[in-house]
Amino acid sequence: MGAFRQKVALENVRFFAYHGFYPEEQLTGNEFVLTLETEQDIFTNSSEDLSSTVNYERLFEIANDRMKQTKKLLETVAYAILDDIHREFLAVDFIRVSIRKTNLPMAGDIGNSLVELTYKR
Repeated sequence: MGAFRQKVALENVRFFAYHGFYPEEQLTGNEFVLTLETEQDIFTNSSEDLSSTVNYERLFEIANDRMKQTKKLLETVAYAILDDIHREFLAVDFIRVSIRKTNLPMAGDIGNSLVELTYKR
């Protein structure tokens, strides 16, 4: 018999933040688009208790707090978000954090950059 899996996610959450390797990026800021996904096994769907699931409001708070802390690399930001989620939601066995930077300091017609980290137990 198969297991029931539950996904709770936030998709395409927009932030204006000051991440970037170059000093001018940390001064001017940029738009970032973040997607978070969590998955876990579930054993019943009879509970209406928020503590029995992943609270996506809490996911937003974690991401918002980390996006406010300026870092040179998006990898650092994504790891911090992933680690915070992992520590708070112990039943979660899969986490994906992706961050897109929409306005790159490069010549060329580039839609966005992407950094994505995953955790799988």
